[in-house]
Amino acid sequence: MIRGTRNLLHYALACALGLGAPAAFAANNDVAPPTDTIKAVLTAPPMVPPPTNRSAPAKVTVDLEVIEKEMRLADGVTYNFWTFGGTVPGSFIRVRKGDTVEFTLKNAHDSHMPHNIDLHAVSGQGGGAEATFTLPGHKTRFTFTALNPGLYVYHCAMPPVGMHVANGMYGLILVEPPEGLPKVDKEFYVMQGDFYTEGKHGDPGLQAFDLEKAIDEHPTYVVFNGSEGSLTGDNALTAKAGETIRMYVGNGGPNLVSSFHVIGEIFDKVYTEGGSKYQENVQTTLVPAGGSAIVEFKADVPGNFVIVDHSLFRTFHKGSLGILKVDGAKDPAIYSGQQASEEYPAPAAHAGGH
Repeated sequence: MIRGTRNLLHYALACALGLGAPAAFAANNDVAPPTDTIKAVLTAPPMVPPPTNRSAPAKVTVDLEVIEKEMRLADGVTYNFWTFGGTVPGSFIRVRKGDTVEFTLKNAHDSHMPHNIDLHAVSGQGGGAEATFTLPGHKTRFTFTALNPGLYVYHCAMPPVGMHVANGMYGLILVEPPEGLPKVDKEFYVMQGDFYTEGKHGDPGLQAFDLEKAIDEHPTYVVFNGSEGSLTGDNALTAKAGETIRMYVGNGGPNLVSSFHVIGEIFDKVYTEGGSKYQENVQTTLVPAGGSAIVEFKADVPGNFVIVDHSLFRTFHKGSLGILKVDGAKDPAIYSGQQASEEYPAPAAHAGGH
């Protein structure tokens, strides 16, 4: 009886997730009905679809498949991820305010679990979760109007919700304002997540999910874009000195808050919590679990700029580290680099020999 009651509570929670999610600013619902039908461009991280560049709303079709697959978590370590679109985080979705979004969720035939999707950009029960209960080998569909511009998280909301999210079932959907976003040179998609494995950090082989660690909020790995080193080496983000950069930053959680920071850069603008208002000249920004931020900055000088969660033991011992590699000409007026290295005189001994 207790187990049945618990399952009912889990189901009620799953259906309720996303209800009344607060918008960052008031919605204007006076939008013209769409006349064009467009298939959404979906991209894998760290790539971002191009701007919509539309002066009017459209009907946008989104076709997203849930795929359960074994992938790399760290060197020599794999994990059975549950994914939206085959990647962690899931495919980036980009629409415009006023768009009518026809959303189809597929669940791959070889999946072992039913799944659904709660999009924080949706005004409606469960953010779409109650409309998208999808068994393996099935597909579901629902339609919503994108009322509020902003950067929103989406995630699976099937019970146990935390386990589905902890296995990688999250991503971002951007709803552009009618006028679009200011033009920048580069856009990137970066999303943090915490993972809970039965083995210790670095233990080799296929690792299983550890429920007790997840409940106790003791992650084995805290990473960007689904794996340790996903944004380093050949996978480092790249730009040129003088370019303006926008990062769409999310935090899937399921538990930890991210202190997002790029060492050696200052964010010119931070759209806090993915909303419409921004702060200027920000060093580190908090991104809550299930939340987002948009950060913009100019890469003034070349260098390897380290992307971190500034909860630093996570970065250097659990994996939340990436690299933005900026090429170009040096500018000593902004940053000289080391100009000298030499000993300096030791202080004179005090009287009395102490």
